[in-house]
Amino acid sequence: MPRHTTAAAALLAAALLTLTACSSSDDKAEDKPSPSATASELTQKQKDEISKAAGIPPKPTGAKRQQLLDALAAVAPDVVRYEDKAVDAARNQCRSINDNGGKLDWAASMRFTYKDVKTTEAQGAKINDALKKSGFCKV
Repeated sequence: MPRHTTAAAALLAAALLTLTACSSSDDKAEDKPSPSATASELTQKQKDEISKAAGIPPKPTGAKRQQLLDALAAVAPDVVRYEDKAVDAARNQCRSINDNGGKLDWAASMRFTYKDVKTTEAQGAKINDALKKSGFCKV
């Protein structure tokens, strides 16, 4: 298991244990949160830390978001047709880049293909280069 995945799993487990350890033995069963409810109660900061440990950069806003979209549009203009999808695909591609994953160009072509946007492996290679050069994937 890649170290980012292991770290993310450990952080999630620790967060869940911390949240569930707060109840006393006097609590009634119906008063205790279910494990799924506990997981959904993670703070945004905890979620960001888990993502960071997994090699996923935070969701960009404002100027940083526009810089990312501009970098992607410069190498594969169609992928930014759906801006939110492009941002999500970029964040997920960073995880592969940061984990030194295999078939990065192919993975990018798959991640950035959606709806009526078709991305080739050659474009995937350019996307990977743009993500690395822009510094977006640094967490």
